[in-house]
Parts: sequence; C-alpha cells; structure tokens
Amino acid sequence: MAHHRIYATGTTGTILENELGFKIIKFQSGPLGGDQQIGARIADNEIDFLIFFWDPLEPHPHDPDVKALLRMAVVWNIPIACNRTSADFMISSPLMDEDYERLVPDYNEYRERRKLMSVHP
Repeated sequence: MAHHRIYATGTTGTILENELGFKIIKFQSGPLGGDQQIGARIADNEIDFLIFFWDPLEPHPHDPDVKALLRMAVVWNIPIACNRTSADFMISSPLMDEDYERLVPDYNEYRERRKLMSVHP
C-alpha cells in the first residue's frame, strides 16, 4: 500500500503511520470534521476507495457524519470496506495495483433539475 496515497482521520492516521512506516495524509479527528473532509475528497475525485471500520454495536456521537461519508462513497461509486474481510478482499485484489476505470455517475441531469427547481419554486 506504500505506493498509494493514504488519507485518514486524526488518531487513525497517526496509528497507521506508526504501524505501516510511511506518510499518511491526516485530517481532523472524525468528530471534529475529519469524516466530512474525507467525504469532500471523494466528491472531488481525489479518493477512489474507502476503508472505514466502525463499531455497529456502539453509538457514535458523530453518527450523521459517518452516514454522510458512507453516502458519498455510494453516490460516487467507490468501493467501500466496513469490515476486515471486505478490506482484505479489496487490498488483495489485482485491481489495487493497476489503473481501474471506475464508472463515475453523470449527475448533470440531476444538477439541472435542481437548478430549475430553485429558479421556479
């Protein structure tokens, strides 16, 4: 994974950097906006897959941010791993080390429709 650009929220990024031994691009902690920063990078086509582990048995104070991040991954059609098995499949895939032409949805029709709705309420 060292030949990929890796992004992470605060504490996770520090742990990854120490464990993997290479530079991680770190954002704010998740509850302080890091999840939203990653979501913005997905929307800007700077992040093309997501590994995001979370505990489904525990409440999260930033749950709306977590859902928004996962939503961005689905909206922009990037692979998502939310558990170890999915992450193992994704990381070990031969597609990890070659160019992959992901189908990026064309939202122009949606944008135009929204624009018309705001002009003609």
